[in-house]
Amino acid sequence: MRGILFAVLRHAPTTWNEGRRLQGMTDVPLSAEGEAIAASWTLPSPIHGWRRFCSPLARARRTAELLQPSAVPVVDPRLREMSFGAWEGRTVAELRMTLGATFIDAEGRGLDFEPPGGESPRTVMARLGEWASDIAASSEPALAVSHKAVIRAFLALATGWDMTGRQPIKLDWQKLHLFRAHRDGHVTLEQANVDMDRA
Repeated sequence: MRGILFAVLRHAPTTWNEGRRLQGMTDVPLSAEGEAIAASWTLPSPIHGWRRFCSPLARARRTAELLQPSAVPVVDPRLREMSFGAWEGRTVAELRMTLGATFIDAEGRGLDFEPPGGESPRTVMARLGEWASDIAASSEPALAVSHKAVIRAFLALATGWDMTGRQPIKLDWQKLHLFRAHRDGHVTLEQANVDMDRA
């Protein structure tokens, strides 16, 4: 069995994206620019006809709505962003400066990087594996509007990347990324950086 295709798209920009702040579970809405960007996107064929899923966070839900105003996406909490706990609202540069070796050591843990009160990429990968297993069992391709750390976790699931060092593939955060879901919860990368059409 070759698995079932699914595409993942990061939500359109927020003001916190512009400020490089860690958003995590903080429910930041799209900025005015983000609304305009999401409204300009058109999904390429055949992805525009696939089932729609999204994270419960407003920035992902709104992006999904703007992609196809006539359809209501299925909200799945497993697609939520990774929680950055006490570090949400701060920038990586600020954390490196204020926490020094403590933060640098945390960064070096890769899949076991876990902010105070937050969750690790390994935990995110576990819930995404469950979601992928459900997609494979349904036998219907899907689109998920989600978040940066979620897409990085899908990439780690697909490639074995341990999240130390550079990503094995450079991802464009305003493009689609295609994977295949398998019934055992593992995923394989089909194609990164698929262009969105523009309205």
